[in-house]
Amino acid sequence: MQAQASLDATLAALADPTRRAILARLAEGEATVNELVAPFAISQPAISRHLKVLTEAGLIVRRVEGTKRPCRLAQGGLRELDAYLKMLGRALEQNYQRLDRLLAKPHGRKNES
Repeated sequence: MQAQASLDATLAALADPTRRAILARLAEGEATVNELVAPFAISQPAISRHLKVLTEAGLIVRRVEGTKRPCRLAQGGLRELDAYLKMLGRALEQNYQRLDRLLAKPHGRKNES
């Protein structure tokens, strides 16, 4: 049940394009809030709210460095999402294999007389 709640939080966090852009920026390396605000046309408090959602979803972590709180991607933050997508991928692969077997079967001809 906790994994489901974590997956729900991850998907909700990823549903927002600004949060996905923040994650893409953090994929390049650690950044402070001010560095994350720069490319966006939104306020620092708005970015902070997005960071709070990402933190609560377990997608990023923050550390204290004097007055700064640099952010980085959380190790294993996408674990439940990755497992979920792999499960769906396996199910799709099994469906395609069943379809391939069905299409490969010789089809009987109806009355040719």
